[in-house]
Amino acid sequence: MTRRVVVTGISVVTALGFETSEFWDKLCAGKSGVSPLERFDCSEFKVRFGGEIKDFDPSDCVPAREVKRLDRFCQFAVYGAVKAIRQAGIDFSQGDAFRYGVITGSGIGGLNEIEEQHCTLFDRGPNRVSPFMIPKLMVNAASGNISVMFGLRGPNCAIATACASGSNAIGDAFKLIQHDPRRRYRHRGKRSGHHPHGLVGLRPDERPFHPQRRPAARQPAV
Repeated sequence: MTRRVVVTGISVVTALGFETSEFWDKLCAGKSGVSPLERFDCSEFKVRFGGEIKDFDPSDCVPAREVKRLDRFCQFAVYGAVKAIRQAGIDFSQGDAFRYGVITGSGIGGLNEIEEQHCTLFDRGPNRVSPFMIPKLMVNAASGNISVMFGLRGPNCAIATACASGSNAIGDAFKLIQHDPRRRYRHRGKRSGHHPHGLVGLRPDERPFHPQRRPAARQPAV
């Protein structure tokens, strides 16, 4: 028997806005969220632009005390989850908490925290490294914090399959709900890669841009 799966709440945290209506209108109007990066000085990098999320304030959905304990990627996830839950109108105090689960997707997790604590270790010594380093940088920090915030005790996991993480998480949530209709899942896909370690591996394509250009065919190994 095939069971239907229903999406009850949607939210976005993007370079085009933080409301689904705003995001959709700009997308349909052909507007781009790509712009020069401003979070750090990237003048010495070969790539100096990206879809940076600017003017992000999570305080509307995340308590100020908790914001400091979350890496930027995790702030995106919790913020998005709260807004999606509000839209869905779900009351998690009703029903069995063990039937509510969370699946999130992130390409790498807290890259910002990794970089900051790496610098702290070598510049100021191991005793100055934050005790929150691991809880902030791990990929499942997002799913864990969402579960804790809403008291969800069902399945909890984090997908890390590079750029496919978000789609992968959606697919896994779909299958889990499809196989057990009594479960509800909060899915989030997010990434925050705009800092030096995330940018340094990129190289610009020197060829003129053409929308119809196809990737070059792979050459056989010699």
